[in-house]
Amino acid sequence: MDTESLSYSHPRTSPYKVGVPPKQKFWKEFATSLKETFLSDDPLRPFKDQPVPRKFILGVQAVFPILEWGRNYNLSKFKGDLIAGLTIASLCIPQDIGYAKLANLAPQYGLYSSFVPPLVYALMGSSRDIAIGPVAVVSLLLGTLLRDEIDPVKNPLEYRRLAFTATFFAGITQAALGILRLGFLIDFLSHAAIVGFMGGAAITIALQQLKGFLGIKKFTKNTDIISVLRSVFSSAHHGWNWLTILIGAAFLVFLLVAKYIGKRNRKFFWVPAIAPLISVILSTFLVYITHADKKGVDIVKHIEKGINHPSVGDIYFTGDYLLKGVRIGIVAGMVALTEAVAIGRTFAAMKDYQIDGNKEMVALGAMNIAGSLTSCYVATGSFSRSAVNFMAGCQTAVSNIVMSVVVLLTLLFITPLFEYTPNAILSSIIISAVIGLIDFDAAILIWKIDKFDFVACMGAFFGVVFVSVEIGLLIAVSISFAKLLLQVTRPRTALLGKIPRTNVYRNIQQYPEATKVPGVLIIRVDSAIYFSNSNYIRERLLRWLTDEDEKLKSGGLPRIQFLVVEMSPVTDIDTSGIHALEELFKSLEKRHVQLVLANPGPVVMHKLHASKFSNLIGEDKIFLTVAEAIETCSPKFAEED
Repeated sequence: MDTESLSYSHPRTSPYKVGVPPKQKFWKEFATSLKETFLSDDPLRPFKDQPVPRKFILGVQAVFPILEWGRNYNLSKFKGDLIAGLTIASLCIPQDIGYAKLANLAPQYGLYSSFVPPLVYALMGSSRDIAIGPVAVVSLLLGTLLRDEIDPVKNPLEYRRLAFTATFFAGITQAALGILRLGFLIDFLSHAAIVGFMGGAAITIALQQLKGFLGIKKFTKNTDIISVLRSVFSSAHHGWNWLTILIGAAFLVFLLVAKYIGKRNRKFFWVPAIAPLISVILSTFLVYITHADKKGVDIVKHIEKGINHPSVGDIYFTGDYLLKGVRIGIVAGMVALTEAVAIGRTFAAMKDYQIDGNKEMVALGAMNIAGSLTSCYVATGSFSRSAVNFMAGCQTAVSNIVMSVVVLLTLLFITPLFEYTPNAILSSIIISAVIGLIDFDAAILIWKIDKFDFVACMGAFFGVVFVSVEIGLLIAVSISFAKLLLQVTRPRTALLGKIPRTNVYRNIQQYPEATKVPGVLIIRVDSAIYFSNSNYIRERLLRWLTDEDEKLKSGGLPRIQFLVVEMSPVTDIDTSGIHALEELFKSLEKRHVQLVLANPGPVVMHKLHASKFSNLIGEDKIFLTVAEAIETCSPKFAEED
């Protein structure tokens, strides 16, 4: 094709021009943007056109959803909730005693945390399936962070006070995120990072249980795998108790078999749910009748009887420990929030109903604030218990109330019976519970889909396992942010070609049969153009042009005369982006290449006009589609099939 046919002197009249949206008032535009950011789910819609008394009722129901669904509650639903509540109670009681030890607290504090927080959540939460209580990962995280500040053995009172302080500020953090509608912040921790963090935490938790499982008296305070294994093997000759190992191993096998039966047949979901309680009852009875505690088997000993004590006076509101409590509370609260919201969304999707993420955060925050005032530590949604709750046929959050009542009765009447419960059983229960947190299938899928996500997953995993839980969390957050920044600062661009016998232009890498347009370079920018990526986009477009010109020159073909930028994916552009386009235009002028834009969106088009950039390149260089741009730039090619 000769050079003349490529010149811009063959215009084709298009029936449409790229529209410029009508100018909006600044405050209206700002209000719309603010609404989309913080009120995207339009929470005020139910209040529209309602009388004042009805608005008040709706407002109360928004804070306490139980007042809305409670009106339709009936005996049939209660039967399902009763069975589910009793089932998860049988699972939570032995788990709570073990999780309290992970947090370096006395066993009763785990039970306290399954009494008050579930009651508050039942009143304020919107999930029907989530089961509330202490969980392994948060217990370990909280215990590790608190122990870095106060030794729980030397200063148990100060340690406990700091735990309540951290719980209080965890609740404040969660509630504040919900009230200020900043729930989207928890989405910055990517799924891949969560998978890696949970897997690493599961292994760390399991390794920590070797102390009770093997009957070791002196054990490292570090959580990394090297320190733990060194501590385990250094005490192999004189520190292990073989009777403890026998008890722990036997019941661990029993728990794993029970879990396997429940997985193979969902009708037997109750088997793994009841297995921990059966293990506790049988092992306690065996230790009691054989006096195994006299032979070196560690037992729980005393669990304080009675309900939660008020702990308002124990919270640090002044002094050096205040800021430490705030810091620990924010970290623990965010992790707990991420886990609970993910669990709530999972089961809501299974039952095809919606949960309000911001309301969930307020409910979780309120329950932890209430918990901190009643001797509880950080509670959240438990995946294992929620799964059992779901399979047991729960209908509403009343199952949490049933569980709380059972825990209350346990605190009032049954706790003395746990005195001879061997610590090895609690270790076995925790090990069997956390094994499910290691999701090999998810890790393999992440590897197949996105290698960078896999790096984030493994970074979080190895950070937890080889360093510490907080370092693993920091790595998870850092890699998630790094990926986000990389995608923002280095957006994708694609070389487009024409699909044969169509007017469709697509990525040549995806469609090898697509043909390039002689004398025209078509590039699609797959991102908004902001200050963070504008220079990169300009340089990348020029590099595309240089590379293509070199190929054409080596083949003796006409050089590029038009650079068509396909802007459909460009949702926005800022002043730096406009400046980059101006510089690109000047650079292209020096090369005798004309800049053409295709299909800029309304926001982009408005800013191009406001900055006079459309006048700089000419209104006739902005087209509705790439096909129309090619009709003008290369009419002969456009006419070919």
